[in-house]
Amino acid sequence: MSKIDRFKEVAVETTFRVRYAETDQMGIVHHSAYIVWLEEGRSQWMRANGSSYVEFEADGLALSVIELHLRYERPAKYDQLVTVRCRLDEVRSRQMQYSYEVLNAETGEIFASGYSKHVCINRAGKAAKIPDSWRQRLAGTIVAG
Repeated sequence: MSKIDRFKEVAVETTFRVRYAETDQMGIVHHSAYIVWLEEGRSQWMRANGSSYVEFEADGLALSVIELHLRYERPAKYDQLVTVRCRLDEVRSRQMQYSYEVLNAETGEIFASGYSKHVCINRAGKAAKIPDSWRQRLAGTIVAG
């Protein structure tokens, strides 16, 4: 199975239309909109895997973005259907990493791809260990390969 096929196998997809407010004067999506889209992808990923950030935060924890890499391949434009494909790559004691593809939902062309790294923090804003129950639940969604 190819790397792309493995990504599709474990990824959760979220599809929506590009809103006018996300574009510049030329009708091209502003680079900052992608960051919001990735967050929506992560939220949908959590829901699809049986939990939510609400549950995580109810345990007194949060996930803070500590690194974000995004490579823009081609511009998304106003009113296009966009799919954000998100998967969890790694869960460690205090950190996790997600990967993304942002693509044209109609043609499959990739607009952007990348990853984000997150550190678990407590209510005081200090790095905290991801509880074993969460780490096991999250790690159970990762497909090696």
